[in-house]
Amino acid sequence: MDAGITVRALHAHAKINLALHVTGRRADGYHTIESLAVFTRFGDRVEIELADSDGFSVSGRYASVVPLDDSNLVVKARDALREQAGLQHTPPVAIRLEKNLPVASGVGGGSSDAATVLRGLAETWGLDLDEAELARVALPLGADVPMCLTAKPLIARGIGDELSTVSGFPALGLVLVNPGTAVSTAEVFNTLSGRDNEGLPPLPPSLDFHSIRNWLEITRNDLEPAARAIQPAIGKALSVLNKAGAGFARMSGSGATCFGLFETGNVAKRAAVDIRSRHPDWFVAATRSMTSEAD
Repeated sequence: MDAGITVRALHAHAKINLALHVTGRRADGYHTIESLAVFTRFGDRVEIELADSDGFSVSGRYASVVPLDDSNLVVKARDALREQAGLQHTPPVAIRLEKNLPVASGVGGGSSDAATVLRGLAETWGLDLDEAELARVALPLGADVPMCLTAKPLIARGIGDELSTVSGFPALGLVLVNPGTAVSTAEVFNTLSGRDNEGLPPLPPSLDFHSIRNWLEITRNDLEPAARAIQPAIGKALSVLNKAGAGFARMSGSGATCFGLFETGNVAKRAAVDIRSRHPDWFVAATRSMTSEAD
């Protein structure tokens, strides 16, 4: 290949469910939800470049547990977009994934990787696809993939496919903690004690750290009790975040990653250093969420 070919480097942001209410179950078995989600600056990293033949490789802390075959959402995303656009418009590409997020951890890592690859390939291949067309390719890959394609503060309804972005949402200081345990999403949903719960309350008219924290106090993650019953280490992670001074702590998604909300990024960084020193084997990351106005 031409040595001058540009490598396209993109960030795959972690998805954090600040609140997640399970509101029902459809006849096809899918659960309906209402969730306020934000996306963090910390996440995986994807590189894409044109190549003589398709390739997919993985590096990073969690590379050893990432499949390299067509069961990986990154490969599925490449193939789905190629099928949509046609072989003549989609020449071979080398995709490299730096896996910094734990796998099966409730932060949408695989979904965000797939969404990032869809966006990066659309640019690399010069495809004339708008957001709605990309979202149509994304949805069959998983309910979280269109959400991760948006990658801005949003409320998700339905099975996670009905998205409303939230304007005026500030950056939040966050510490992400995972005690090193994967949790099966299917097992968590199967263990739920109730599925017909109330939806989210209205967001406060003015959004800042304090109003968001107060709003979170009257919301839930309906998956958390079931996940904690399956994996008690989640309770320990939440306790550690609270002891480190989090203004609010909760499990994200179906677990086991938990987040702590901190008033500033610097306070979050200090808390992360403290937690990491006490639990060196855990995944711990201080980060900030993306604002509504993020590119």
